[in-house]
Amino acid sequence: MTELKIDISKLKSEGDDVINELADFLKEKTEANVKTSANEIVIKDEEKTVPKQYLRVLLRKFLHKKELKDSYRVISGKENTLIVKERKISEEE
Repeated sequence: MTELKIDISKLKSEGDDVINELADFLKEKTEANVKTSANEIVIKDEEKTVPKQYLRVLLRKFLHKKELKDSYRVISGKENTLIVKERKISEEE
């Protein structure tokens, strides 16, 4: 059984609707058991393994679909963890 975690603590500022839509999106695409907790989404799959790279692509697609791609990015965390992190916006003069 594989367990992948996505840290969504920074994405919480967008509201609960975005988090619920993300969980539904991941459940639909991976056909795995998706659970949402306070600051993370946990994906458990007993039958087949969901590759971390595929999950990263799905997160990027979701951010693009919700027009959040310019504000957030997906980075790799510890083992079996992905982090949705806020982009640093450099101020142009």
